[in-house]
Amino acid sequence: MNKNGIIVIDKPEDISSASVVAKIKRLFNAKKAGHAGTLDPFATGVLVCCINKATRVAGFLSDKNKKYLAIVHLGIATDTQDFTGSVISECKEFDFNENTIQSVFKSFIGPMDQVPPVYSALKHRGIPLYKLARRGTPVQKPARRIFISDINIRNIDLPEICFQVSCSAGTYIRTLCADIGTALGCGGHLKKLTRIESSGFSIKQAFTLSELEQSAASGKLSDHIIDMAHALSWMPECIADDGLTEKIRHGMSITTKEINTVPKADSKGFIKVVDNKEYLIAILELKKNSEKYDYCCVLI
Repeated sequence: MNKNGIIVIDKPEDISSASVVAKIKRLFNAKKAGHAGTLDPFATGVLVCCINKATRVAGFLSDKNKKYLAIVHLGIATDTQDFTGSVISECKEFDFNENTIQSVFKSFIGPMDQVPPVYSALKHRGIPLYKLARRGTPVQKPARRIFISDINIRNIDLPEICFQVSCSAGTYIRTLCADIGTALGCGGHLKKLTRIESSGFSIKQAFTLSELEQSAASGKLSDHIIDMAHALSWMPECIADDGLTEKIRHGMSITTKEINTVPKADSKGFIKVVDNKEYLIAILELKKNSEKYDYCCVLI
């Protein structure tokens, strides 16, 4: 069984992303495993897991856009910005018409600076922020530029609103919920969250842990592994001949002359190189104002 690749998991509630990765690592008897974007323990949905050599491409996957289905509970703000936290303010009397709600939600579409929550997995001097916050020494990170490409309300049943949002990597949906509550003047927090798309994969492609365990019992685990080249489907591809493969294997200089059949590199200058069996062997980045490529990772 090829144990280098991507597994798309439908993460259940009440388990950390790290615990899911640990289960996948044991299930596949992998030396290495990781994920391409964490989910809070209470959140469900798409968790892209990388096995063995695929951990080296996790950064290219985690940088892609996400899509979520969320429920914001208005009128109650918490210190964690979700239902697990302590209540810090409460507004019991509010009533908004649909036009007002729609207007506020749509105002969040586009680029904006979002302040990461103090209860998050971001690190300060090597320590996760949520650990510092729990110790009573919260650290506020500076705002980060995010982009919300679309936001649609699915159902309004005050004080709860169900909505779907498409956003850039690094967007905190619980912070978005808190900001929506602030914009409406009543406060709010995230009550429920499901990631329905991540890194180019949808919830329809995801497998539950129990499904994978059943596949392991029947010897069909390999059926669920997505090869790395396919996982990076948006990245321009070059099929290497024997000569180019050997150059890559020995870390020799690569120029546009060796890669003259590939479409234009993506917006960040990346291309993927595969062998004649379509296995990923390298990711290269074209230097600015140059005909030479830098090696991002070599997988042979």
